[in-house]
Amino acid sequence: MGDVAAHVALQNTTWAAMPRLVPEVVRSGGLNGAIQAVARRHGQLPRDQIIAEIRDRIGVWRPLPTVTYRESAIDYLVHGAGHRDPARSSAADATDLTVLAADRVWASPRMFHARRTLAGYRLVATDTRWAAGQGQEVTGPIGALLCRLSN
Repeated sequence: MGDVAAHVALQNTTWAAMPRLVPEVVRSGGLNGAIQAVARRHGQLPRDQIIAEIRDRIGVWRPLPTVTYRESAIDYLVHGAGHRDPARSSAADATDLTVLAADRVWASPRMFHARRTLAGYRLVATDTRWAAGQGQEVTGPIGALLCRLSN
């Protein structure tokens, strides 16, 4: 959980810190590897500090290169899915946001490759109006489909 929480907390990274990421991209073989390596290092910080960084992010929008509110939504929805307390939150509360995130993942060949990895399937949400792809139908709640799209 620490690495995942650290990844979410790193959305607070400032533009000034971005030049330090360039050597990490080279060292890690690409942007995804760099994101993972930086998150693992950040995940070594005390848990309370990481939680405080995430809390500090609430209501703040400081976009990083190539990051929009859509990518932030993807991170919070996908990475938070395994840690959400169903008794305290409702996935239905975020249906519109989850649809927006699913659309972004489907349309983004750069990060997720969902169209390629799910070629031959049509994903259809059972709890809202959303569908993507062509082929054998796969159905489920939009939150579950988003998690599948992003893995």
